[in-house]
Amino acid sequence: MKFTNEQIVDTMKRTGVVPLFTHDNAEEAQQVIEAAYRGGVRVFEFTNRKKNSFEVFTHLIKNRAKYPELMIGIGTVLDGATTKKFIDAGADFIISPILKLEMAEVCNAHNILWMPGCATLTEIVTAKENGAQVIKVFPGSVLGPGFVSAIMPVVPDLQLMITGGVEPNEKNLSAWFSAGAMCVGMGSQLFTKDILASKNWALLENNIREALSLVQKLRTKA
Repeated sequence: MKFTNEQIVDTMKRTGVVPLFTHDNAEEAQQVIEAAYRGGVRVFEFTNRKKNSFEVFTHLIKNRAKYPELMIGIGTVLDGATTKKFIDAGADFIISPILKLEMAEVCNAHNILWMPGCATLTEIVTAKENGAQVIKVFPGSVLGPGFVSAIMPVVPDLQLMITGGVEPNEKNLSAWFSAGAMCVGMGSQLFTKDILASKNWALLENNIREALSLVQKLRTKA
């Protein structure tokens, strides 16, 4: 199923959490995605950080009938050629830790959602001017919620996804959403070494469900 950019952005807003994960074993990666899907995740970032990430990603795409409502994108993409390669493989969106305009050109040409990583207001404005509907604030642990709350009044209609150091607890999540984040990206805090080593997919599903529930509760308070 092909999702529109608007559907992806709306789902990111609604769920508030975009898990990011990488693995060099295709079958285990699929089990992780299926657990996340059962836990309520509908937008998932698989990151391009392993030597065989492309092969694992294509496996996930080929088996996406098992998670029909899931929007699957690729992260840690750093150039235009890699962007095109993953778009051709079926990525629903492209996420990068950097701002590189050749990636914007490829995504815009194929009408694919492009979410660049930005760490300054200048980068954020440049990203918006080049078609980025959602901007990844990275690294969140360095920039902090104060950065987000400071820039929100300056640039109208910002839609920010915070990644890097986000934790699935009330104090951390509350700080980000109170500052104005649209959603957060979470990786190792959800996909812990213990869970992956024990392949405890039921626990992973439960932890993800709790994180999503916490985000919804915090938004209700706000």
